[in-house]
Order: sequence, then structure tokens, then C-alpha cells
Amino acid sequence: MALTSSSVVSTKSLIQSKTLLSSSSSSTKPNNHSSFSLLPTNYSRSIIKPISAIHAAEPAKSTNTKSSATPVPTTTTPGKWSIDSWRTKKALQLPEYPNQQDLETVLQTLEAFPPIVFAGEARKLEDRLADAAMGNAFLLQGGDCAESFKEFNANNIRDTFRILLQMGVVLMYGGQMPVIKVGRMAGQFAKPRSDNFEEKDGVKLPSYRGDNINGDAFTEKDRIPDPQRLIRAYCQSAATLNLLRAFATGGYAAMQRVTQWNLDFMEGEQGDRYRDLSERVDDALGFMSAAGLTVDHPIMTTTEFWTSHECLHLPYEQALTREDSTSGLYYDCSAHMVWVGERTRQLEGAHVEFLRGVANPLGIKVYTFDFNTF
Repeated sequence: MALTSSSVVSTKSLIQSKTLLSSSSSSTKPNNHSSFSLLPTNYSRSIIKPISAIHAAEPAKSTNTKSSATPVPTTTTPGKWSIDSWRTKKALQLPEYPNQQDLETVLQTLEAFPPIVFAGEARKLEDRLADAAMGNAFLLQGGDCAESFKEFNANNIRDTFRILLQMGVVLMYGGQMPVIKVGRMAGQFAKPRSDNFEEKDGVKLPSYRGDNINGDAFTEKDRIPDPQRLIRAYCQSAATLNLLRAFATGGYAAMQRVTQWNLDFMEGEQGDRYRDLSERVDDALGFMSAAGLTVDHPIMTTTEFWTSHECLHLPYEQALTREDSTSGLYYDCSAHMVWVGERTRQLEGAHVEFLRGVANPLGIKVYTFDFNTF
């Protein structure tokens, strides 16, 4: 769960606002995320079996154009958006794959895969965020700085989901308004880097860019970008969202269960405050039950939960972008909400160009500072 000094501003209009975005590259800015991990580290990488695109069916015809990792000439009309118009712009933070043909094969496979989310879900989240923009709801977004392959299991997904639900109950009770719960999960793999290379003991290797690109072990083999990792990232994202949907609608998120959970990491005064609040919520639930709103009512047993991640790996995001048949708009179907990061928010850059044409709820990552420290 990343409780960071940075925040994501959810809006479409802000992404084109020159007053909020810097046109200069911020690649030299240190990564000042403060976070803690809920995930165990005792899982062996040897148990991870590779998933290869060669096992997929032949790609079906798609409205998506062919993708590649580096900008290539296109026939796009200047100023007009298309699904690949980002290729005419400078793209930062993209990996350099040694074998472009392997990447092409993977991207074509991804284009033929079903979307992870669908347009109607993204539109529903947009409606919820409109309530938050008007002050009638609160947006809660949290998750890990980056998901990994070796720590992927149901318990980790459950624990992150559970903490977001607990935080949501506290905020909803204290603020007396709905809480929109958005997980930074089911797709948050790629990591932006300040430097393309890392050096240890005189050995210089490419930087680790997230499990969907290369491995974190400091070896030459692990640090080579591997397009097959994109297939595994897709599969893990789809499986994660499937479990999240089951948790959200299958009874696990029932209000009376949430108030009975313990925040295991809460100790001392903070733990006492949470338990006191939990008891007050239980009292409120008892009153509601007595008034006729029983615990088996759908509003008490289910919750809405959304996913988000940084739109960093543009070839992958393009491969999962679909044209909505009902609206004619393009949606990045890798997540309900995507955002542009601190190092890729250049107004004339490829990431802003790609995001200006998708209809998902969008975000901009901005840094906040404690002025008391100056």
C-alpha cells in the first residue's frame, strides 16, 4: 500500500492544462515515494513458469494498428489523434527490446486477447468521480508502488483489498459521504527510472523497470527486456481483477465483516482509535438493522471497486485499447483509470499524446511538499 507524498489528480481536462504540467522533462527528479509493503518476500522465483505468446491463438483482425517499441513514421494527420499517433512524439521511459519481432508477436497476441475491463465500467467510474469533484464523494486510491510476479497470490490481493475497504469505512463514517475505492493494482507493474543504467561493484547493467519488462536480480540475463513478460502481466492483471470482483460482490466486502476486521499493523494509540471507531460503526449498523435495513440488503453486502495504474508502457497500453461499439470512443481497457507520471507528463510527449485520445478517467501524478520543512 503506497502512502506517498505524491497524489493522483483524477480529471480529463487537467491533462491538457499548461498551468499544471511542466513541458520540461523531469527525469532527473528523485523518486521520493514513501511506501511500505504488505507482501511477503519468501517466494522463490523458480516456481514461476513462463507464459509464452506462442501458445496463444492466431491474432484475430483488430482495429488496432501494428505496434512497435520505438516511434516509427505514421500517416497520422498532424494534430489529429489516432491510436498510434503517440509514435510521432518523443517517448521517454520505454524499454529497448533486443528483438523487435518478438515484441511484435506479443503485441499482436495481446491485441487478440479480451479486454481486462470494459468501457461501461470506466464510464461508471467517471460518474463517481464527478460526484467527488463536486464535493459529494471522497476518492480513496491506494496500492503497491509496483506489483511483482513472485509475490502474486490470493492472500496478498485479499489483504490489500481488505485494507482499502477498512480505510473506506473509516472515511465514509467520518466524512458522512460515499467513498470511491480505487486500487493501484491489477496492472501496476512498470516502474519509471531516473537512470537507464544501474552500477554495482563496477558492473553496469540496465535498470530494473518492473516485472512486466525485466527482472530485479542484478544479472545481465534478468535485466534484458523480455516481451514475453507482457503476456504474464496481462494474465496476472486479469486474474487479480477477477478475484477483486469476487471479493467485492461475493459477500467478503459485507459491511458487518469489514467492521470486525483488525488492522494488524495498528498498535498503541492508533489501534485504540480504530477499535473505538469500529465499535461506533457497529452501533450504527445495529440501528440501521433495527430500522429495517438488514445486513442481507445488497448495499450492505457488496461494494464497488476500481483499478488503476500508470500508463507507462505505451505499446502494451495501445494493444489493450479498444473502440467502444456503443459510443465510438477509444478506451484503454487495461484498467478503469490510468494516469501519466511525473517523468512522462511532457505536453509534447508521447504519453500525453496517447492519453488525450482515450476516454477513461485520467490522472496526473503531482508532488506535494510540506512547506513547514522550508
